[in-house]
Amino acid sequence: MTPDDRDVLLIVDVQNDFCPGGALAVPDGDAIVPMVNRVASSFSHVILTQDWHPRGHASFASSHPGKRPFDAIEVSYGTQILWPDHCVQGTDGAGFHPKLDVPHAELVVRKGFRAAIDSYSAFRENDRRTPTGLAGYLRERGFERLTLCGLATDFCVAFSAIDGREAGFEVSVVTGACRAIDIEGSLAQAMRSMSEAGVNLRAE
Repeated sequence: MTPDDRDVLLIVDVQNDFCPGGALAVPDGDAIVPMVNRVASSFSHVILTQDWHPRGHASFASSHPGKRPFDAIEVSYGTQILWPDHCVQGTDGAGFHPKLDVPHAELVVRKGFRAAIDSYSAFRENDRRTPTGLAGYLRERGFERLTLCGLATDFCVAFSAIDGREAGFEVSVVTGACRAIDIEGSLAQAMRSMSEAGVNLRAE
């Protein structure tokens, strides 16, 4: 399929902290960058998402005495995995990977900037109620089909893809241009959940 003006590419969180050497490195996270650039070059319309946490964010293990990264706690909106401090606003770790080459990107959606709520999805925060405004933007621009790639498959990519389907868009994920954290089977679960939601999974 050749993308047209109904298609948009959503590049999820290709940021330094999610790449090797970063605070929350996804294994081989940087390996996707050439393919992401190649996929992006075929789209006229590209959107980037950017994790953008204030210091002391509630999802950071450091904000909870006695807790360690990857512990889970219960919060008002359910279970929250605690992470290392990452993608803190204004830091190098929050910046996009330096080899990400998408100068024609039209929008950057920042998420996770509310101190008390984590945010995996590009469409809504983890309370599942607070919208980012992306769905309205896509509709107003006339986009119908959404293709995703980026980091990490089993968290921000999967949540965004499933929410995109729920918002009424056709959604595909280029799995070859994604990498996963894979915590206790989270990748397999994410792939199942995306398939059940009607997301088209393709290698490239």
